Amino acid sequence: MDAILQAINVSKEYVTAQGSLSAVQDISFDVAPGEFLCVVGPSGCGKSTLLRLLAGALLPDRGQVCLHGRPLTGPTRQIGMVFQKASLLPWRTVFDNVRLPLQLQRVAPAEARRRVVEVLQLVDLAAFADSYPRELSGGMEQRVAIARALVYDPEILLLDEPFGALDALTRERLNVGLMEIWECSHKTVVMVTHDIREAVFLADRVLVISQRPGRVAAIVPIGLPRPRSVSQLYGPACASLEQQIREAIQ
Repeated sequence: MDAILQAINVSKEYVTAQGSLSAVQDISFDVAPGEFLCVVGPSGCGKSTLLRLLAGALLPDRGQVCLHGRPLTGPTRQIGMVFQKASLLPWRTVFDNVRLPLQLQRVAPAEARRRVVEVLQLVDLAAFADSYPRELSGGMEQRVAIARALVYDPEILLLDEPFGALDALTRERLNVGLMEIWECSHKTVVMVTHDIREAVFLADRVLVISQRPGRVAAIVPIGLPRPRSVSQLYGPACASLEQQIREAIQ
């Protein structure tokens, strides 16, 4: 099956007061349609830079990112992105926060309403459509952010540590919810996380990035059967995969 997204010898540097800083270097990998790929690595290894390159928000200094075999030259509606901070507009309800991208695209009101209702049902927040961000938990805010990214129906969803600020129990619950959303939506997902257990639980494959400058240290297939349950997180198969990923990082 042809890749939907490709990084081909991608490198990115930043200019700092101390000189040039190489964030990622000669990174190459493919993402298959419908795949759930997690990206892990030590702090500061360029994971978030890599995700922005995949989104077209940054352009590589060398190499290229390709979407459906064509070089990506900037942001596109085919790729949605969710950050660690939900960044909801506090004066807008959940419904109106999710509807915002459709309003910016001038989607007809009736069609926009239909799509918002549909995606709020998908993330299990239909009952909170008229609530404001201040009335939501952190986990609910992140689900609103995911709904907002899904509402214009991108082919690919990029997630930058979306649950990084949440407690462990909330995070486990949202991991299950995210997996259910992925299974229902059939999106291609690339998710950056610093939690190896989370990566093993969610992913089809885990891309391991080395210390900066970030390079591909390993790509680990996750052969756990689906659907997955939280109980698997603490089983021997998960533990073995976690150890394999830790060794690749080190």
